[in-house]
Amino acid sequence: MENAQLVSLSKQIALQRQMDVVANNMANINTNGFKSENLLFQDFLMPKAKDNDFGGLDANVHFTEDWSTVHDMSNGPIEQTGDPLNVALSGSGFLTVQTPQGPRFTRNGSFTLDAKGILVDLKGNPVLGESGPISFNASDTDITISPDGSVSASSGAKGKLALVEFANPQVLAREGDNYYSGPAGTPATATRVVQGSIERSNVSGVTTMADMIRVERAYQTLANLMQQQDALRTTAVQRLGDLNA
Repeated sequence: MENAQLVSLSKQIALQRQMDVVANNMANINTNGFKSENLLFQDFLMPKAKDNDFGGLDANVHFTEDWSTVHDMSNGPIEQTGDPLNVALSGSGFLTVQTPQGPRFTRNGSFTLDAKGILVDLKGNPVLGESGPISFNASDTDITISPDGSVSASSGAKGKLALVEFANPQVLAREGDNYYSGPAGTPATATRVVQGSIERSNVSGVTTMADMIRVERAYQTLANLMQQQDALRTTAVQRLGDLNA
């Protein structure tokens, strides 16, 4: 009975972690460029107990372990905004942003200009081009960002967005403010920029709500099972006590 409760407890801990992941997805359903996450589980096999006086058969005990999370890098829907400083990415690439902690990668292409005319994200961090931050003159008009990331205005070329791709995006670590950190990527070749648009979150509200209900029900089922196991243990102790009375 102890094993049954311990196995159930390991599953409950994993389900609690899964609920945290699902809830974070739901909380970011309206975050531009957000990529949902999924939790991976693995079977953890406990070593067999060995004893010379143990007459029964050894039995394997399987526990549930939340192993890791994986990024769902599928593209979210692209929504037109008409703002020339908004860009969406079609493909698997990332934009590069200079933060106080160093370069970070993002899919959120909602940009603006700061007081110095530098292209920045909504956190005020400079958007990097291949030669550094991209800046504009006060008189610049007709800002154009081509599909390959080249930026130009009425005064001429301004640079090219530092678009990068990763052979395995799962190596990226998610950070706050919808940033990712990781090794340097390679220049993007299969990613195109869509000016005047924003990539929305790839979280499906219906699917995520169904996941939350499923996880909650699984957790409650295990809680009921543990209560039943506890009742069986209490009954067993009482009956053994009556036999020894």
